[in-house]
Amino acid sequence: MKNEEHILISLTPRHAENIFDGHKHVELRRRTMHISPGTTAWIYVKLPTGAITGRVTIAAIHTSSPAVLWCRFGTVSGLSKSEFFDYFSGVTEGVALELSDTKELRQPISLSSLREIKSSFQPPQFFVRLIASNPVLKIAMKKPLRNGASHR
Repeated sequence: MKNEEHILISLTPRHAENIFDGHKHVELRRRTMHISPGTTAWIYVKLPTGAITGRVTIAAIHTSSPAVLWCRFGTVSGLSKSEFFDYFSGVTEGVALELSDTKELRQPISLSSLREIKSSFQPPQFFVRLIASNPVLKIAMKKPLRNGASHR
């Protein structure tokens, strides 16, 4: 049996809200993350929020040119066309992580709480893998989820 994969990603409040509101169905990255479909991505929302607010499942991973990614995912990216192409400026290949099973935590886990759980906690710049023994993952998995927070 394969172990479940968990990662922690940092997002701006705008992008996190768009995911949890059901308007953003892909997370865009300029480089590959070496993760598998089915990975659970916990979402840390950058300051001023400063908290883990929920999770999503990575349903599929699409790697292609920015132009192809725009054609396939532009309308569900949460970005305008100019923002999208500005983000991918200078890269020939980008990544779209297709999101599913979006769930918000009933109570976010604040940055101060995360540092109480693990004093060395720093929000990731790109992403960080969360192994089963990680105290942050253990606490996040115990937190109740909001009813009806899933879209799709």
